[in-house]
Amino acid sequence: MSESQGFQGPEDAGSTRQMSAAERPAGGELGQSVSAAAYEPRPVPDVPPRGGGRFWSVRRVPAGVLALLLAAGAGLLLYDVVAVRAGRTAGGWRRAAADALAERPLDDVWVLAGAALAAALGLWLLLLAATPGLRRLLPMRRTHPEVRAGLYRGAAGLALRDRAMEVPGVRSVRVRMRRRRADVRAVSHFRELDDVRADLDAALADGVRGLGLARPPRLSVRVARPGRKG
Repeated sequence: MSESQGFQGPEDAGSTRQMSAAERPAGGELGQSVSAAAYEPRPVPDVPPRGGGRFWSVRRVPAGVLALLLAAGAGLLLYDVVAVRAGRTAGGWRRAAADALAERPLDDVWVLAGAALAAALGLWLLLLAATPGLRRLLPMRRTHPEVRAGLYRGAAGLALRDRAMEVPGVRSVRVRMRRRRADVRAVSHFRELDDVRADLDAALADGVRGLGLARPPRLSVRVARPGRKG
């Protein structure tokens, strides 16, 4: 689990500070328990994304397992066919399989289960062939046509967490980095929550730009007070 945070523009930050001042309770400055307003990320004015598609996974394990199974099945069947051509009797497994397929009706439970399993495996292989994979690797913006770079989601979340911990009033941060969104949960033990949230938005805006991702994530930020002990 990594950690990340939302950001907002300077206009949103100003409106947030005004709201906090208007809603601030007269009895003390720690009356608010949660700040989780919705903000849209600011655009990244750096190098425009180019060729920022996801990385394709080689998928050596599924391909290797499938190749071994096909090779074993084809080799066993070929050996039995050659043995029959040489004058020997067919293998018991092939006779039993042929008899079972000849005797069982198409609506038999085992026939339907085998067909469903084969169909599921086929769909799974088609899905692997049609999707890129490597969901944990976020593509970065390309500044050179011959160079592609990626950043692991865990590393991106850790970088945003470090930026969030630099904000005064933040005691702990938990960031969950996804492909298109970063969920940030921060705990503040002093200062007004809306003020902390505004500073977090500004700090994380710079942090997201510094990551250099081809598709900057949308940020969801929530700031709360620490829970009571006992």
